[in-house]
Amino acid sequence: MSARLLLLIAGGPAALLASVAFAVTIGPADISTADVWAAVTAHLGLGKSTLPPLRDGIVWNLRMPRTLLAAVCGAGLALCGAVMQSLLRNPLADPFVLGVSSGASTGAVTVVVLGVGGGAVSLSAGAFTGALVSFGLVLVLSHSLGGSTDRVVLSGVAAMQLFSALTSFIVLTSADADTTRAVLFWLLGSLTGAGWGDVLLCTGVLAAVLVVCLGHARTLDAFAFGEEAAAALGVRVARTRLVLLCATALLTATLVSSAGAIGFVGLVLPHATRALTGSGHARLLPVTALAGAIFLVWVDTAARTVIDPQEVPVGVVTSLIGVPAFVAVLYRGRRKT
Repeated sequence: MSARLLLLIAGGPAALLASVAFAVTIGPADISTADVWAAVTAHLGLGKSTLPPLRDGIVWNLRMPRTLLAAVCGAGLALCGAVMQSLLRNPLADPFVLGVSSGASTGAVTVVVLGVGGGAVSLSAGAFTGALVSFGLVLVLSHSLGGSTDRVVLSGVAAMQLFSALTSFIVLTSADADTTRAVLFWLLGSLTGAGWGDVLLCTGVLAAVLVVCLGHARTLDAFAFGEEAAAALGVRVARTRLVLLCATALLTATLVSSAGAIGFVGLVLPHATRALTGSGHARLLPVTALAGAIFLVWVDTAARTVIDPQEVPVGVVTSLIGVPAFVAVLYRGRRKT
């Protein structure tokens, strides 16, 4: 194992913990890392909090769940991007290539704008339902067209366009100005209102999908040589593709339902970490998840503080950072070839 890989494995979790601790201290209220430590240990039953109730609430109920959800979403989106790029053998694949984000957007606006569910269905539940419907449509289309990799991608593009059109139609014909603004803010990616329920749900799904993906790491390595070569090596191509597509779609749907569509994380981070770890997925997947978590923690911190008291949608900041970063990765790859 190389020294660089050892440094990544040892330093990654430490960098993530430090990022979370410092990000929680940043904001209008003057919070120190000692305050963060005191609040966390008290709520975990490891000590008694010395903080006033207001400061304790800012740390534990506002900033900590939001920062942790940012880390989980970053890790999940980066993980899904790495798996999708390898599984579909497409360097431009990202977690939203299956139309999941578009379906989630339609589900969200159906609940918020049209009032489906009569108030009993939350925005997150509507988004999750829409994401699953979109993914189901992609599976049906791709299977009826032969089930090959290119058919999966094309079916995802078709579903993406369909649900994007439905979302635009609903918003333009039924929403007032305030509702349109709120929906647009969510569609661009927002961690506002993150709670511990969101954190626990997304963390549980991320952990399960990470285990599944790591269990298929060697299979993903075989996919790099093409489906025929993978089949010759004993890989059950169709079954493996279905399992991994379902796992990544489930994780993406869960994350999008909690935080909206945050772009470029799943597209750029896998390319950047692949340059550090190589193409072996046993190394690539956990390092990519760590990189995505750290990246989105600091992006969300910038989004909520750079033009304080206003807040920028997280997806806007990831795109502003992701576009030049992706261009840099492309130029680096061109120099190597």
